[in-house]
Amino acid sequence: MKSAEIRQAFLDYFAGQGHAVVATSSLVPENDPTLLFTNAGMNQFKDVFLGREKRDYTRATSAQRCVRAGGKHNDLENVGYTARHHTFFEMLGNFSFGDYFKREAIRFAWEFLTGTLGLPEERLWVTVHVSDDEAADIWLKEMGVSAERFSRLDEDNFWQMGDTGPCGPCSEIFYDHGADIPGGPPGSDGDDLDRYIEIWNLVFMQYDRQPDGELVPLPKPSVDTGMGLERIAAVKQGVHSNYEIDLFQALLKAAARATGCDDLENKSLRVIADHIRSASFLITDGVIPSNEGRGYVLRRIIRRALRHGHQLGQDKPFFHGLVATLVAEMGDAYPELRREQARVEKALLAEEEQFGRTLTAGMKVLEAAMTDLAGDTLPGEVVFQLYDTHGFPPDLTADVARERDLTVDMDGFEKEMAAQRERARGAGAFANDYSDRLNIDAVTDFSGYEKHQDQTQVDALYRDGEAVDALNAGETGMVVLKRTPFYAESGGQVGDRGTLASGDDQRFDVEDTRKRGQAHIHVGTVRSGVIRVGDTLDAYVDVERRRAIMRNHSATHLLHAALRQVLGGHVQQKGSLVGADYLRFDFSHGEALSLAQRQEVETLVNRQILANAVVSTELMDMDAAKKAGAMALFGEKYADQVRVLTMGTDGFSMELCGGTHVQRTGDIGLFMISLETSAAAGVRRIEAVTGEGALAAVRGQESALAEIASTVKSSPELAAERVGAQARRVRELEKEIERLKQKLASGAGGDLTADARDVNGVKVLATRVDGADAKTLRVTMDKVKDKLGSAVVLLAAVEDDKVALVAGVTKDLTGRFKAGDLMRQVAEQVDGRGGGRPDMAQGGGNNVAALPQALEGVYDWVASQS
Repeated sequence: MKSAEIRQAFLDYFAGQGHAVVATSSLVPENDPTLLFTNAGMNQFKDVFLGREKRDYTRATSAQRCVRAGGKHNDLENVGYTARHHTFFEMLGNFSFGDYFKREAIRFAWEFLTGTLGLPEERLWVTVHVSDDEAADIWLKEMGVSAERFSRLDEDNFWQMGDTGPCGPCSEIFYDHGADIPGGPPGSDGDDLDRYIEIWNLVFMQYDRQPDGELVPLPKPSVDTGMGLERIAAVKQGVHSNYEIDLFQALLKAAARATGCDDLENKSLRVIADHIRSASFLITDGVIPSNEGRGYVLRRIIRRALRHGHQLGQDKPFFHGLVATLVAEMGDAYPELRREQARVEKALLAEEEQFGRTLTAGMKVLEAAMTDLAGDTLPGEVVFQLYDTHGFPPDLTADVARERDLTVDMDGFEKEMAAQRERARGAGAFANDYSDRLNIDAVTDFSGYEKHQDQTQVDALYRDGEAVDALNAGETGMVVLKRTPFYAESGGQVGDRGTLASGDDQRFDVEDTRKRGQAHIHVGTVRSGVIRVGDTLDAYVDVERRRAIMRNHSATHLLHAALRQVLGGHVQQKGSLVGADYLRFDFSHGEALSLAQRQEVETLVNRQILANAVVSTELMDMDAAKKAGAMALFGEKYADQVRVLTMGTDGFSMELCGGTHVQRTGDIGLFMISLETSAAAGVRRIEAVTGEGALAAVRGQESALAEIASTVKSSPELAAERVGAQARRVRELEKEIERLKQKLASGAGGDLTADARDVNGVKVLATRVDGADAKTLRVTMDKVKDKLGSAVVLLAAVEDDKVALVAGVTKDLTGRFKAGDLMRQVAEQVDGRGGGRPDMAQGGGNNVAALPQALEGVYDWVASQS
């Protein structure tokens, strides 16, 4: 049976047993900060098991995409070196939510394996937890499993998703691959070998593990099972290694073609074949390579694959080319992969091109360090230097060291990293900002959703980070109020400014509002009077500034929704800044927006503004918000009650947000994108303006266009055509200049050769070519080498007090002289640098005065190399 047939047979069998067939969930767990990636079929049902969520079915089945490459469940280092470890795999599962329990789960598993798949009973081995007499009796007495193929295990047969959450005893089913493979049955001394392979795990979900380790019984005992598709495919296809099944063979062959390696059992090919699956599906689900969180794990996976390709001799981009083969193998089962193929390929190619430079530089340093190594441990200082200077990931260093039977001093690396972080903290500290050190127990009631001014009481005062009873005129400090209309900086929205005052000539200018715990801290200066703890003050928010902020914040939500419509569902917010003057929004996307896409986004946002729809907010619990379709940011901590913001026609945008917003979309006025650029690898950044800011931007563009039109003596309507014509004329003139330079170089080439000298039987020429630029020097170099036939040549030119250098060595002499070595020798003398191939190198410098001596030194250098 092919893997696709097994997958479908599994789903069909359980559908026939009354199970709802549920689609795979994203590899990015929804609203579950305890998980880095979806690592089991039950992840999407976690809240159902905990009794927090109700579904319209009590039993389900799925084929779930999983990744185990970070956090608690991390198989990355073993991938490629064992027969069954993967970063990406498919888990076939059936689940009962308080419906059936152990008896039915056991019967279903046995019936599917021995009936539907036709596996011989004598090749199957069953285990239960030592405490689970109920499951043991079902297997031995009811299912008739032989006691000779049955064992009880301890900690290995108790499953839990993480340090906390649903868990319980389990029963595992193993397949015996035969006596010709070493290893003993589960529970024996040889059970860690390859003969008996676990193919199915039945988890009897009975408990919810608390942070303190206590096991709390679940409301209803449930069942979570998982059978690895790759493992059962190996059984049905009569092979021992997962890499021999159909899903991997096509990928291995594609990787072999891309790298030139013919051995399909090569460990590096296995790494590449595994990693293209996890990398492609992670990008499909919106993860982008970065230096933190999920993006960092993805980058590690990609770079590990590229390093193995490099090890096979492939130093050009190849990894992205394997996506098409993966789509051919798995696109029917997972259409989202086919839909996102082009985006995945572009993201991988960008990462390959970036890492190619890192890999080449890092490997040179690493190879040198390993060559000079005394002992078998690579020092932590070397690992840190590779990471800090060359961007070479420490896990790749460890991977290379492992292949050379070396260990890595990771403790030393961590010490170096800690020292670097301490230096960074010291360099970035601001002596006058004490708010980060404050430990405030106060709770401020925020009234700013409803009003811009309020009467309140001073709860606490701080000066230079210390609590005080009063702040005097002229003093800068922090005021904590019992209730405030001032919004504290949070969720990307900047803090409010304004005034605290009273009729007793007390005035405190609020320059910023921040949040510490549940307290709002008003940072500013006392302008008059004395502010004391317990005083009653009137709080006035700068209304015009607040309204500008609200326009930008509401526009940010419309922008997010518009981007997802235009670019796709992979777009996720990666950061934002909402101020009074403009908004900034970072989002996951692998390439720049085209002009048409940018205009479409602007049109969608402004269409919602013109609709002037009511902006509504509603408090609800998280489960209700999720069911309503509200978007939440992963990693954000939300209270039990969340604020759901809905705006636009037909629910155009629905997100969780605690910020302040306009009452109707029309209040935004006008939305205009002012900048679209890259913020990081795989992250784009948009800056935009609204309201009066957008109007000012339009007027600025009008003024700029009028000035351009005046310069080219045209009307604004025809200015673009006139500028285009002048640009074409400039290009024609530049080409003519280039032709004249080429002609000059051609003539100079013949004239220069007369100055060549004989150094120990080698023709050598080192001279200055006046009026030439770097490109002309290269052309002249070719002419000189052709004329001389066999020679070492160094040409120099001076332009704008800069020295341009080109070195050349004819092919017959590169065994004795290297152009790159000559270039470094000369460039150093003119305070510059350079390098290149053995036959051609380029460089430059800043010390024009040193050039004559450097040119003369070329002849001495050739003599010393002869």
